[in-house]
Amino acid sequence: MLFRGSSAARRRGLRNTATLALALLATVPGLTAAPVATAAPVTTSPLRWAPCDAPDTPGAECATLTVPVDRARPDGPTFDLAVARRRATGPGARVGSLVFGPGGPGDSGVERVVGGIGRFSPEVRRGFDIVSFDPRGVGGSSPVTCSADLLARRPSADLASQAEFEATLAYNERLRADCRKRTGPVFDHLDTRRTVEDLDALRAALGEDRLTFHGSSYGTLLGAQYAETYPHRIRAMVLESVMDHSVSRTRDFLRGGAAAAQDSFDAFVRWCADDAACALHGRDVRAVWRGLLSRAERGELENPDRPGASLPPEELVNRIAFKGFYTARYADLATVVVDMEASSPLPASTAPAVPLPAAVPVFCADWHLPVRDHREYASLVRTMNRTAPDLPHLLPIRMTAACLGAPATDPQHRPTVDGAPPILLANALHDPATGYPWAVSVTRQLGRGGVLLTYEGRGHGSVTSGPCMEDAVDGYLTGLTVPPHGTRCPAVLS
Repeated sequence: MLFRGSSAARRRGLRNTATLALALLATVPGLTAAPVATAAPVTTSPLRWAPCDAPDTPGAECATLTVPVDRARPDGPTFDLAVARRRATGPGARVGSLVFGPGGPGDSGVERVVGGIGRFSPEVRRGFDIVSFDPRGVGGSSPVTCSADLLARRPSADLASQAEFEATLAYNERLRADCRKRTGPVFDHLDTRRTVEDLDALRAALGEDRLTFHGSSYGTLLGAQYAETYPHRIRAMVLESVMDHSVSRTRDFLRGGAAAAQDSFDAFVRWCADDAACALHGRDVRAVWRGLLSRAERGELENPDRPGASLPPEELVNRIAFKGFYTARYADLATVVVDMEASSPLPASTAPAVPLPAAVPVFCADWHLPVRDHREYASLVRTMNRTAPDLPHLLPIRMTAACLGAPATDPQHRPTVDGAPPILLANALHDPATGYPWAVSVTRQLGRGGVLLTYEGRGHGSVTSGPCMEDAVDGYLTGLTVPPHGTRCPAVLS
């Protein structure tokens, strides 16, 4: 059980999460989603809560919930789902439990709760127990495990020929077989459709007739699919930074991801031009950035977190810039860029390979992104580079390479939600990972039941970005007061 018992057990749980962060593919043959249970009654035992093993952040309670690997086979294999909560702070009437759907995919909801839950306002904290879980395959919930030696031989996503394309296909197949053998039965059941069943089992174990849910980023896909499967079991649902699972074409998916990232880079450049607080104010920001990219490509750029080690270009783009746009703290990002520019060049070398995140196993099960051959792959790379000229090596193309040859078990589709209460969607205009057009699209797919709350600022995650956003979300979650369609909240400067 994650974070329960000794500190050594906690470290083992964290190592398991790190192992998953290297795992690449978790899929089974066939593009048709495997059958899942319909809205049958869920029978679970009450959760047995105990203090989590987290002395630095006391107050969280942990438990496990035994769930079937495949709900269509309730007498088949099971695994323990790791769960954590922080009780409502009061005073006042407790509304119930609010379940947080973690992002990634691959993020640990248990770690989110144990480490603190700052994304929830004091008002929400007073009225709700905040509960989350490690999705199947993550952290304390039967984590994916693969050969470290095989993972270390992962090919680069910069495929230069048909031979390299075919070698990646063969590698992906070997890795899937290895991970399946080491992980066990849950490996073939990691898609979000299966996680919907775990979420419903958790709702029942919490004693809630109807679910109050907040999904962030990839957790919005979980929320949308829950609404499609169990619309009458929802009390309230917030989808923050919205994924659009209806984007069916590989090129459209990659172009959308690249456009969102480039939009945030452009917003950063404009801010530096307008605000003297930017450490790059008065300079050609794009030229400075191109210089850093060139140094990283040559292996000459020092990693700010590992003195003496080079920073690969993929990490410069995805960790320094892309992740930096998440928090929208542009002043901090500008300072990091200036410091990196001033660093002494390292001797030219081959930069180390960058591990893929824990997102990959579930991602490959949820997204069917076919690529016929190297010629098409190279065309897709050119599309991304035209769309995001300042940000080559973006994560979506690396994920696509990791999923080559891996059939999806829960491929893209437009959700059909019939009978759910109003669902509140929240998105920033300038979100680097889930672009605003995705939120608009999903709102339309939900019909009159979808209500989009627009934050006219930047960042990945916006529900506590100023009193306008916070009041609208609080009123919806606690009192079921739905903001008017078209509500927009002004940006809050950071």
